[in-house]
Amino acid sequence: MPQATIDPTPKPARLALPADYRRISECLGRAFHDDPLAEFFFPDEASRSQRFGAFARFVMSTLAPHSRYFTTDPIHGAALWQAPSPAKSGLLTNLLLGLRMAWVAGSAFGRIASMGDATLPYHPREPHWYLAVLGTEPAAQGRGIGSELLRGTLEECDRTGTLAYLESSKESNLPFYERHGFRVDAAFSPPGGPQLWAMTRQPA
Repeated sequence: MPQATIDPTPKPARLALPADYRRISECLGRAFHDDPLAEFFFPDEASRSQRFGAFARFVMSTLAPHSRYFTTDPIHGAALWQAPSPAKSGLLTNLLLGLRMAWVAGSAFGRIASMGDATLPYHPREPHWYLAVLGTEPAAQGRGIGSELLRGTLEECDRTGTLAYLESSKESNLPFYERHGFRVDAAFSPPGGPQLWAMTRQPA
């Protein structure tokens, strides 16, 4: 069966709705299949896309009260942003989230937890928009979708004078983020994991 044709013109990004979460998570699972961090989390190639997609859906549901997600029509990619200064969760909430993540992540729980611990020191202390995940369908990459998914939040950062921050798990993606104003602050690795690049963007 021939593959579906993807329009080369990037579609305007829109805010994602809860009804989109399943398709977004499946899209991100495919987008991150060859990503070094996804390979670290989920070494089994056959199940990696499905398991990373399930993990992405967990991230979306966890960040939902203090976040903003962008996607396109049709869904060929997504950007998951955490808003500045999210409210702190209580002990019981954190415990329940930990148990749920352990159930979703399975054998990857320890690796995911170690990644979280490794990234924490690099987050800016001042309020900032955090780009937790940005991914595009493999067949749709290189068509401007990623730039469109970033545009709305970065424009808001410029209007409000707010910092933006991310961690890139692919060195080949650094020029893309640099074109959007991000700069590398540090390179680091979770224990036994791949190298990551912490990047911040000052408002224009």
